[in-house]
Amino acid sequence: MTRILIVDDDAALLRALRINLTARRYDVSTAADGATALTVAARNPPDLAIIDLGLPDLDGVTVVEGLRGWTRVPIIVLSARDTEFAKVDALDAGADDYVTKPFGMDELLARIRAALRRAAPAAGADTAIVTTADFVLDLAAKRLSTTAGEPVRLTPTEWHLLEILVRHRHKVVAHRQLLHEVWGPAYDTETNYLRVHLANLRRKIEPDPASPRYLRTEPGIGYRFTPTPPEVRPE
Repeated sequence: MTRILIVDDDAALLRALRINLTARRYDVSTAADGATALTVAARNPPDLAIIDLGLPDLDGVTVVEGLRGWTRVPIIVLSARDTEFAKVDALDAGADDYVTKPFGMDELLARIRAALRRAAPAAGADTAIVTTADFVLDLAAKRLSTTAGEPVRLTPTEWHLLEILVRHRHKVVAHRQLLHEVWGPAYDTETNYLRVHLANLRRKIEPDPASPRYLRTEPGIGYRFTPTPPEVRPE
């Protein structure tokens, strides 16, 4: 059954959407604020999310960005904000579609069906929690800790780099892509930035930074994040 997460602080609207979507055989979860939405999504990853922008704790754009940090599932923004700026901001943050309130239920259902048809087949394999033999990474909560539960503090730049590599786990991420995403297009050739920050990251998460197990260098190309399951941890 397709799982849909609805995030809105309007209790009446949440109830109406739950009734309508459940009647059409969707498995519906709801959240009235952004923090709850990110927690619910991490525990039970949805196949599609519908997010309001005007939430009581976090802006909906922040919730979209939080989900996009670890999942590729379709995200539909459902908001009373009808300015071009609001729409561009949400779409740039990672939303796939934008529906303005008030809306027709038939239109929303059609957009849900269209978004699910376009969804990547591998989206269901996404996970917010990455567990290795040495640390646990929670992409939804933006939290890194040792397996013993001790927090590991990262700078915003270190976190951004690690998040990109983890999203593309087992795949090589080119120097240019990392530089472009973290620092912007003007820094596409500044590979020394990567060397410095990757060295700092390795000191914080690798058992032996001189012989990295998780953050692998692909000479002349880029870097690769390779999680090692505890049961096959090399000695």
